[in-house]
Amino acid sequence: MTQQGTYPGSPPSDPQTYRPPEPGQVPPLAGFTVGVTAARRADELAALLERRGASVIQAPALRILPLPDDTQLAAATRSLIDKPPDLAVATTGIGFRGWVEAADGWGLGEELLDALRAGTLLCRGPKARGAVRAAGLVDAWSPASESSAEVLEHLLEGGVDGKRIAVQQHGEPLPDMVEALRCAGAEVVEVPVYRWVAPADIAPLDRLTDAVLAGTVDAVTFTSAPAAASMLARAAERGIQDGLVRALRGPVLAVCVGPVTAAPLEDRDIPTAQPRRSRLGAMVRRLEAEAPNRARTFPVAGHWLELRGHAALVDGELRTVPPAGMALLRALTRRPGRVVTRAELLRALPGGGDDEHAVETAMARLRSALGQARLVQTVVKRGYRLALDPGSGPAPLGGHCLSGDGR
Repeated sequence: MTQQGTYPGSPPSDPQTYRPPEPGQVPPLAGFTVGVTAARRADELAALLERRGASVIQAPALRILPLPDDTQLAAATRSLIDKPPDLAVATTGIGFRGWVEAADGWGLGEELLDALRAGTLLCRGPKARGAVRAAGLVDAWSPASESSAEVLEHLLEGGVDGKRIAVQQHGEPLPDMVEALRCAGAEVVEVPVYRWVAPADIAPLDRLTDAVLAGTVDAVTFTSAPAAASMLARAAERGIQDGLVRALRGPVLAVCVGPVTAAPLEDRDIPTAQPRRSRLGAMVRRLEAEAPNRARTFPVAGHWLELRGHAALVDGELRTVPPAGMALLRALTRRPGRVVTRAELLRALPGGGDDEHAVETAMARLRSALGQARLVQTVVKRGYRLALDPGSGPAPLGGHCLSGDGR
């Protein structure tokens, strides 16, 4: 049974005493559409989002160059075997494991481990430390913050003049760290354990970008800085980067796994949401926390209406609404309680049109989808209005409502 509001019959005269019912078992991200730009662990992230009710659009912005095919990694590995480093920095678990596995494939695995044992190993975080120890090596230090900046500070404080340092990258160069170490007198060997390149099929990314511009996506997740940069660069190639930036600055939430990932977006003054810890699960929880800020709630015709991305909640019950119906509902909620003309609603429909009968058809489907016809009232010879409860918002500007039948 549909849960009703907290009062029987008509709404009270004081809307402050009028509260929405509990949402029950509706998942926190139900009704929201989320884009996933990850190439690695994309299915895992999509599953986390879908378990929370989100509709997911997967569109990898990058692909990972296979390690055995990377001549740069092979050259760096042989260089370190020939002249072992005094210090080595492991930045990611998957990267360090992939490096050792690639070296094994070239017949250089044990020689690489011996070279790393000869010096001091630092780890950026617990996953890198786990990979280092799984390889039979011993790490000397790891920052609590899991920050490359803190690793750099630790190195500089200890003095690096004349030291040979191996820096394992994580899909992109670390120019700030490398330049700072070299300026301090160190010889730095950059280890590109994997490299990001453009996806083999760019069409999914283009479709996601188009959906962002069309307003049918509520949030886009980013798990690497190259993915964020790639999405912006591809939009620039298509001549739509300014529109994408405007969307990400406004209605569409950019969610990043951490500050390094967020940097290309924040360079364009795009606000981002980030978890305290750079983890997929923490990023999804941060999105859960932000989602309520993306919803709007109205006391309407004795019910509570909550507007989400592509769905609505009526008294805590999720109602899937067709795209045309959502377009009408958004237009009505932009001016809650006031009359919106048929001509205005026609312009709001996807693709527009020149026949106001299309508005009537979409409105009938909207009322059916909401399950409560009286949420939207017909105003004779004028248009439609959201049936906002008395005392909770602006009244309609003139016109006569057909009360009682919701038409």
